[in-house]
Amino acid sequence: MNIIVIEGLLANLAEILLMPVLIIILLLLIYAIYAMGDFVGQNYMRKKNAAVYFKNIVQGNKQWLAGYPIHNYYIDNPNACQDELEVFALKELEILRLITRIAPMLGLIGTMIPMGPALKALADGNIQGISENLIIAFAAVIWALVIATLTYWPASVKKRWFATELVNIRKLNGE
Repeated sequence: MNIIVIEGLLANLAEILLMPVLIIILLLLIYAIYAMGDFVGQNYMRKKNAAVYFKNIVQGNKQWLAGYPIHNYYIDNPNACQDELEVFALKELEILRLITRIAPMLGLIGTMIPMGPALKALADGNIQGISENLIIAFAAVIWALVIATLTYWPASVKKRWFATELVNIRKLNGE
């Protein structure tokens, strides 16, 4: 098979990928905004229940409290071992962590695909074609980075929250 045919085939396949990548970026943006709202709500509940939570830890009380998902999982599953609690904590963080990592990759894909047509437009002297493709390219990477930023912060803070809850569960168990 001729190399030019393969190059053309790969270029056409890449262009077909552009629309799905842009749609996924849009869906991830919607999820990132939702995740940020969920994070703000959980932060509010944790602050509201913090005094009761720490009092219960000191006194050894096992009480369900909104905003403390790992602690609540332990209350609902008192026979869960430490490994099960850690797996539950990882599961709670998994989507945020995946989106934080995947969004920039999709942004790069969304940037690189329109660069081919932009370079072709440059070679043809088509200024409008260059600008149309560069707008798509830069928008894709900017929104992907916004998504990663919106999900990185809650993922990092929740990781710390969950680690603290795991330590406090050990205290409840007398370890």
